[in-house]
Amino acid sequence: MENENSLKDDLLTGAQAIADYIGEDKRKAYYLLENGLIPGRKRGAEWISRKSSLDQAHAVDAA
Repeated sequence: MENENSLKDDLLTGAQAIADYIGEDKRKAYYLLENGLIPGRKRGAEWISRKSSLDQAHAVDAA
């Protein structure tokens, strides 16, 4: 049960939520997602991503 809650807390649903998390506007988040510049995938018509994946990608870019 704890693992399920941690996954739920780690998941961002929607381009706006992803944009807010990375500090960009929604259009920039769409661009980054569609071009594979940040981790994420589509679930139906909606983008999803994990906070941990975004943090890891940012750490690699900063290095």
